[in-house]
Amino acid sequence: MLQDLLEGAGRSIVFGIVGIGLMAVGYVLIDLLTPGKLRDLIWIERNPNASLLLASNQLGIAAIVFTAIFTSFDSFGQGLASTVIFGLIGIAIMGLAFLVLDWMTPGKLGEVICTPERHGGAWVSSASHFGAALIVCACIS
Repeated sequence: MLQDLLEGAGRSIVFGIVGIGLMAVGYVLIDLLTPGKLRDLIWIERNPNASLLLASNQLGIAAIVFTAIFTSFDSFGQGLASTVIFGLIGIAIMGLAFLVLDWMTPGKLGEVICTPERHGGAWVSSASHFGAALIVCACIS
């Protein structure tokens, strides 16, 4: 029983590290898609649009990781591999959703995200990001 508990705790640590790593990759994606430094936009300038987009990105990635773990294979290695693969696919699809929305709307979406005033385009982009993540979650399950 103690061995099962320790094994489960170890798996939780590994999956947690993988999930945080994927969320870090998602952060880098948003930083690349928006002009300027994301850390300055959010933590220094307190930009609500960039904050909303990053929050939806992080929640979307967390949902993908959760779904991948929850529906994981019996094998720890296969479950870990599927979590990484689906996490990276989800991040790529969220990036694609941003680019498609940018193409469909006037102006540059990255610049809209960086404006200091609240902008409706940030809400649409956020919903698109999270919606793309939910699509990946459905594919996993």
